[in-house]
Amino acid sequence: MKKGLLQKTLQLGSVTLPNRVLYAPLAGCSDLPYRKMASRWRPGIVYCEMVKMDALVRHDPHTYRLLDYTPGLHPIGAQLCGSKLQFVQQSAKIIEDLGFDVLDFNCGCPVDKVTKDGSGSGMLRTPDLIGDMISAMVSTVKIPVTVKIRAGWDEAHINAAEITRIAEQAGAKAITIHGRTRAQAYKGPANWDYIRECVDVAKDILVIGNGDVFTAESAAKMFEDTGCDAVLVARGAMGQPWIAEDILRYMDGLPPVDRGVMDIRDALLYHFDLIIRYQTERQALLDMRRVGCWYLKRLEGVKAVRVQINRSSSTKESFQAIEAFPWQEVQLMKEVSVVGEE
Repeated sequence: MKKGLLQKTLQLGSVTLPNRVLYAPLAGCSDLPYRKMASRWRPGIVYCEMVKMDALVRHDPHTYRLLDYTPGLHPIGAQLCGSKLQFVQQSAKIIEDLGFDVLDFNCGCPVDKVTKDGSGSGMLRTPDLIGDMISAMVSTVKIPVTVKIRAGWDEAHINAAEITRIAEQAGAKAITIHGRTRAQAYKGPANWDYIRECVDVAKDILVIGNGDVFTAESAAKMFEDTGCDAVLVARGAMGQPWIAEDILRYMDGLPPVDRGVMDIRDALLYHFDLIIRYQTERQALLDMRRVGCWYLKRLEGVKAVRVQINRSSSTKESFQAIEAFPWQEVQLMKEVSVVGEE
């Protein structure tokens, strides 16, 4: 990867993304407050969490809420999940009519409740159907269609390169490769060799790498090792929404931004404020407990405030616990434990 390449735009059909660091759709995480927080550091695009095609067609209110966004969040991406052709065109048109810039097709989610009907990574078992679904989307909408897959169902059925060819022929503008199989779920390291294989077979379709990008250095290594056109950061953005800025600066040879304990505390408070402005009191309290762990896992000596947040009976009580905590006694974690990336 040449110095400064990440500062260049990424062209997805008619849509120009400002850079090549993208933020993934994370089920149960990529809500509007998360995306508002992430967008402050200007990744190339931020995706809403995936929505089911049939639920969208039924006009399920909860599903539509997952797609909430504000004008300042453009470019914004949506991701559809499903395995039934009869829902593809109508759901894709709904996404376009809602004003999204990019439509992604999920063929990577490994969760049983998603794969049981052939959706998510269950689609990896029917590569031709993936092509049919993409073709139906492409014929229906003007916005670029992309697809996200895993390396294969399991180690005995690695077919990412085959699906890359199929997706390109079907009209997809980009394909994201997660370097794990469905059988791995989020265990073990991602194998970036599978991403490289897809780069090698791709002609016009862009290849986006995904899996184990938790630092600027790991992103640079993915670019170097695979030759991918962009990186998709998933869990690596949880608790460090500024990772896009870190990656861009690193790839451009600039020194890292020095972020200390108080910077992380302030980011946590800002994220919490976004949550309480969007959710009901009860849901906000639950979300704050979940989101608080993302930020606090990067700090040493914060067990007491984490316990207080988890035990708080109101959002006001959580804020008071954070403001009263002796942050001057806290230190940055030298090594942060991570979990597998979507």
